[in-house]
Amino acid sequence: MGLAIFALIAGLALLVWSADRFVAGAASTAGYFGMPPLLIGMVVVGFGTSAPEMVVSALAALEGSPGIALGNAYGSNIANIALILGVTALISPIMVHSTVLRKELPILTFVTLISVGLIADLDLSRLDAVVLLLVFGSLMAWTIYQGVKQNSDPLAKQMEMETAVNTMPFKRAFFWLLAGLLMLVASSRILVWGAVQIAQIFGVSDMIIGLTVVAIGTSLPELASSVIAARKGEHDIALGNVIGSNLFNTLAVVGIAGSIHPFFVAPETLSRDMVVMGALTISLFLIGYGFKGRQGRINRFEGAALVLVYAGYTAWLISTVLSVQP
Repeated sequence: MGLAIFALIAGLALLVWSADRFVAGAASTAGYFGMPPLLIGMVVVGFGTSAPEMVVSALAALEGSPGIALGNAYGSNIANIALILGVTALISPIMVHSTVLRKELPILTFVTLISVGLIADLDLSRLDAVVLLLVFGSLMAWTIYQGVKQNSDPLAKQMEMETAVNTMPFKRAFFWLLAGLLMLVASSRILVWGAVQIAQIFGVSDMIIGLTVVAIGTSLPELASSVIAARKGEHDIALGNVIGSNLFNTLAVVGIAGSIHPFFVAPETLSRDMVVMGALTISLFLIGYGFKGRQGRINRFEGAALVLVYAGYTAWLISTVLSVQP
């Protein structure tokens, strides 16, 4: 018991630290190879902050723990919108200036609906996983095209300032790129083992562990980067972190896990978790996109409402666990 809890805590701590080193190394390395700042922010940083979810879910699928793989992806999406954006908006209301992000908000909503449709039969097959990965690849190509096209976008200007400040020598950047990736894999392995052991000890499904402890832990890089960006007034970066992460989680993380090990989906995943994730995604689109000439924004009142929704969802999960205890 003690060893499992230690593995869970140590795995999460090392995971967050290694993800930060990996993102810093990858972003600086990409800059040395001439990648535009906007693409570094949307592709490299977006991919890097979702690396914990990817590695954890892939290892969980390999080890036959689909609940952790799926719970980690969908639980992180719920935490990203309700907890991370909620806390960020409480610190500083989030204004949506970027044209690229305004285009990605409806795409995220559409992608969420696609994922619901694919698991509506309570089965994530390899064909479903391939469809998710193909959609992901298409969106990545579209993102790169938009990034090159929108040279004067506010997000591009913010990322150009960030990359100018956070540069490091090439050898150090390349070292942290490789070392961070290796530590991500090692810490994810420790985390998955600890999570599975705790689930078995307490007699709860690994899906619940994936939706709560693992999901929050793997979302910590997004929380840190979004809060820091909000305090600097870089609202588009804060929102871009969440939108990019949720797209990665819904398509790439679930797609990779499903292609490694197809699995059945628990009914409550569709009736509870996907409903919450879908409702939050639609609300983010309605709040952040802006209609009738109103600029998209998430104010402090809406941020508080999002945090309360996450608290209510967590209480729902806890009550589910308590109801099945003898």
